[in-house]
Amino acid sequence: MSVRVASYNIRKAVGLDRRRDPLRILRVLEEIDADVVALQEADRRFGTRESVLPQVLLENHTDYEAVPLDVQVDSMGWHGNAILVKKGIALEEHDIIHIPCLEPRGVVTARLSVRGRRLSVFGMHLDLSGLWRTRQARAIADLAAAASESHATVLMGDLNEWRARAGTFREFAKHFSILDPGPSFHAARPVGRLDRIMHCERLAARDCGVHRSALAARASDHLPVWADFDFA
Repeated sequence: MSVRVASYNIRKAVGLDRRRDPLRILRVLEEIDADVVALQEADRRFGTRESVLPQVLLENHTDYEAVPLDVQVDSMGWHGNAILVKKGIALEEHDIIHIPCLEPRGVVTARLSVRGRRLSVFGMHLDLSGLWRTRQARAIADLAAAASESHATVLMGDLNEWRARAGTFREFAKHFSILDPGPSFHAARPVGRLDRIMHCERLAARDCGVHRSALAARASDHLPVWADFDFA
């Protein structure tokens, strides 16, 4: 039993050519072909904060459904964080999590049934401040650790962490294995390993990486990261 997950900061669907092109983002997701995707910056920042990936495009151009977060009518996510799942994956539970923050930040979570196996997913986009990132990591890790006591758990997102030995990683490492898919930022010349995937011992990582394609190199300022897992 295996599952592929991915994390992608889509920068509100604005590419390096400064064009907002949601269909281009969806084509990148099609290239990755993950079962579950955590998105960051999936909503516009101001006004009604509507989703940058219209529902009609999801329905007509992908096999994905957005986890309903019941926050704002026109938004896909919570502070820009969203979760997409392939059609056929059952949604058992979903929630939003308030975390300590300097900037507007939040975490989204869903409990899924993937080919008969239960999987909890936590999607996040952490603060630019190192002090606040560490506090956020501690709060998220504690909540996710509770989920991992009963079923497989994966955490992923844009951690905004440049330092390999930062407090952010120390907090997550208390409970989870931290994968390093590779440099994913900036898409034009990737050097920052900001996008990470973490997992509990109920999942065995088979492979992980950064999705590099001509389309992904233009679609956002981040490249997507992915990981393949076997259920232990």
